[in-house]
Amino acid sequence: MKALLVLLLCCTSLINSGCSSVKPWQRGYLSKDVMTAKDALGVSLDNHIYFSKEGSSGGGQAAGGGCGCN
Repeated sequence: MKALLVLLLCCTSLINSGCSSVKPWQRGYLSKDVMTAKDALGVSLDNHIYFSKEGSSGGGQAAGGGCGCN
């Protein structure tokens, strides 16, 4: 029983150590382009999926629906 309590305490401390909060003045640094992981293949695949759903091209930042049928 004591070993289970110690194991539970260790697991809880490990889970809580991964949590952190971002201060309001730090959010500007995290929103910079350098912080985004953009690879050419991933962007190309995202654009393909978006344009397939929309049935159009251009305006990759607009939100919208679509059934995704080809």
